[in-house]
Amino acid sequence: MNAPHRTSPHCHAPLAGHAAADATTTRRQWLAAGAAGALAAALPSAFAQQAFPNKTVRIVVPYAPGGGIDVIARMLAEQLQRKWKQAVIVDNKTGASTIIGTMAVTKAPADGHTLLLTSEATITSNPFLFDKLSYDPKKDLAPITQVLSLPQMVVAHPSVTANTLTELVAQYKSGKQPLNYASYGSGSLPHLLFGGLKVRSGLERVQVPYKGISPAVLATLGNEVQLTLAGASAAQAHIQAGKLKPLAVANATRLKEFPNVPTLQEEGFADINPHASWFGLFSTGGTSAAICTQIQQDVAAIGSSPEFTRQLAARGFTPVYSAPAAFAQFISEDAVQKFKLIRMTGAKAE
Repeated sequence: MNAPHRTSPHCHAPLAGHAAADATTTRRQWLAAGAAGALAAALPSAFAQQAFPNKTVRIVVPYAPGGGIDVIARMLAEQLQRKWKQAVIVDNKTGASTIIGTMAVTKAPADGHTLLLTSEATITSNPFLFDKLSYDPKKDLAPITQVLSLPQMVVAHPSVTANTLTELVAQYKSGKQPLNYASYGSGSLPHLLFGGLKVRSGLERVQVPYKGISPAVLATLGNEVQLTLAGASAAQAHIQAGKLKPLAVANATRLKEFPNVPTLQEEGFADINPHASWFGLFSTGGTSAAICTQIQQDVAAIGSSPEFTRQLAARGFTPVYSAPAAFAQFISEDAVQKFKLIRMTGAKAE
């Protein structure tokens, strides 16, 4: 998917029309992929391909070892290996904003033996951040399942007197007291939210990029910056200790762990909600939908086990395990919102 031409964040009318056209195309293509999966799942077994898997399965993770997505990949690999009676290995292929690892999967045989476990950045942000991208996620990747969701929270250092995002805008809109916020680069979820807030409200803030979510949270704890957008799981202990203050949740509903913290929609900022972070599993484009469905069902069975569920909960992850068609629908909606915010903020790949 080549990125559309860059649009000025102040040209709201052209932005709306462009986003609507892009939304229609994106939804049709992702839904077509999901429909194919439903059809193949209904085909008689006589038409099935050779039993899957029949050789080593490789799960490519385009992130470094040790992070959350790598941990989940290794948890899945261990359990899938037991279930499939075939070797399942995790291959960390990092670099170029996840593009190197993703390209390795797009060029693999379309037989389900090479999988990609990645985040939303690869699928719904990169296509709009890069002027030219070497893969098209709608054509070159086959969606299998959204493995999990990571709800995000707007958090502030306790020195910020505002208790909600609305109060924050009211107190600092003059710009006389600039606020710094931590991001993890241009186009990251914090940048899209706070950049969108600047366009929406005129609230002046300075973006300070860090090398990942954890350093961004640490910078906020140390008052190097006053704000960031962080995973609820990463922020929870600090909030309970009074070291961070929650202002809003970037979620459709309030979180059960924080019932008193309003959503961005409740605060009137639904249009700049960058949505939750998520991890999803993909195969090479053209992989038989029957194979994609089998993998999704096996992952869901493993993920629903008490032990796997306990491990996810301990890390603050919300399991999903959606079917391919539902995952395709979810991606199309997330891509539309990312497109709008990337164009609004003028974010570009670094």
